[in-house]
Amino acid sequence: MGGTDYKGRPLDLVQEVAYASGSVVSKTLMNKPVGSLTLFAFDAGQGLSEHTSPYDAAVQILDGEAVINIGGSPLTARSGQMVIMPADVPHSLWAEKRFKMLLIMIRQPSAASDEG
Repeated sequence: MGGTDYKGRPLDLVQEVAYASGSVVSKTLMNKPVGSLTLFAFDAGQGLSEHTSPYDAAVQILDGEAVINIGGSPLTARSGQMVIMPADVPHSLWAEKRFKMLLIMIRQPSAASDEG
């Protein structure tokens, strides 16, 4: 975290991470054994290639819009919307237009008996 403590104060998440031309910028707000909060800013034409995670993860779109492909099904998520990506399902993200997001990673393996 570079010595910055984000606890105990209001955060303007959109302002906490800046766009960079031709790049993906990330900024970790919290990283604990049980999960993490990471901000991302994607310039247009940038993305994260298809991958899987053993944990459920959620992305909260803060600015712009993202194309998110989950298990081969693309969807568009816009500012103010959240998408929950299930564990063990391939997913990718793409910026046709630039966007910012908060990635919420929950590091607990999903169980078949989970209700939500």
